[in-house]
Amino acid sequence: MARYTCSFVVSVPIEHIQPLMIQLLQESSLDVQYYTAEYIMAREIPGHIPFSKLVTVEVLMDKTTATDTEVRMNIVIKNEELPLQLNNHCRQVFDFLKQEIENNRNWQLIESISG
Repeated sequence: MARYTCSFVVSVPIEHIQPLMIQLLQESSLDVQYYTAEYIMAREIPGHIPFSKLVTVEVLMDKTTATDTEVRMNIVIKNEELPLQLNNHCRQVFDFLKQEIENNRNWQLIESISG
């Protein structure tokens, strides 16, 4: 199973982070399956790639450490594909979403840590 994680601290009011992340995921061709005030789960839409390569994205917004202007988000991107190649499909989606979050015009990136 391929699995990539990253953590971001962004400067945005806490009440705006969830709708902005949902919008970003949808604009990235991901279908938001489930969300709460602190969690979002989205999946790739079937049809263009094999089922085992379909990526799931989980976003956890840490409201316990959030301030009025800063929010920490932890992102997990995974699929059932064995990561036998460095540049596998899951890694490509991870790199794309990481870039989208880092360059998003709706907030200012303060910190980005990949794991």
